Amino acid sequence: MVALVSLTALIAPRPLGADSATSSPAAGKAPLSADQVVDNLGRRNEERAQALLHSEATRVYHLVYRGLLSDREAEMTVEATYDRPSSKEFRVVSQSGSKLIVNRVFKKLLDSEKEAAQPAMSAKTQLNRDNYNFELVRYEPSKTGGQYVLRVEPKARSKYVYRGQVWVDGTDFAVTRIEAEPAENPSFWTKKSEIHHEYQKIQAFWLPVKNESVSYIRLGGRANLTIEYRDYRVTDARQTGASVRALGQKTQATNH
Repeated sequence: MVALVSLTALIAPRPLGADSATSSPAAGKAPLSADQVVDNLGRRNEERAQALLHSEATRVYHLVYRGLLSDREAEMTVEATYDRPSSKEFRVVSQSGSKLIVNRVFKKLLDSEKEAAQPAMSAKTQLNRDNYNFELVRYEPSKTGGQYVLRVEPKARSKYVYRGQVWVDGTDFAVTRIEAEPAENPSFWTKKSEIHHEYQKIQAFWLPVKNESVSYIRLGGRANLTIEYRDYRVTDARQTGASVRALGQKTQATNH
């Protein structure tokens, strides 16, 4: 999950001059309790984390700031690479618009994401009972059969955790959507922030496809950041194992 960092903490301190195929029940009464959903979510997240060896994607960051003193806008395209267990690397492909936004928002977001991916920090931000309290809100239909809506409240406050609602797929037990706000306001200049994240199943993994953060500035104004994820390339441990076995069988056949 992308690190949750308030936009205005970065731009406003100075005024701007794999998975199960079982079927899901129809919408209505939730087939599982909140505790059961959280147990399944934690177990399946761990399985997916172990299976995902390597991924690459193109990201497009776009930010529009509308304020009392001035308006600014910028865009940056990044090639993002992940290697298990915690390595994230970013290569800037192009950038345009406000240099202030590029340097003080986009690049700091990348630094924060690398920091959040490190094991010690990641352990404090995972969506599990160690870090969050959960409440089942409802069970509703989805394209995949059904999903659980959970209200989440962090047990400790930081810029990397959030409070709000998460949608959990009832078959794969993966987060498909987040509607929330940061648990900690990282800047005096931020009056309110909203977080909207969407995920999509790519091979066996639910990966982000669009993130939007809207921050309202205390002195007036609004900052809207969107991150779009494109062209995923994913290496699955199970695929790799199958490829190795196939190669071994081919080698044995050749030797015979």
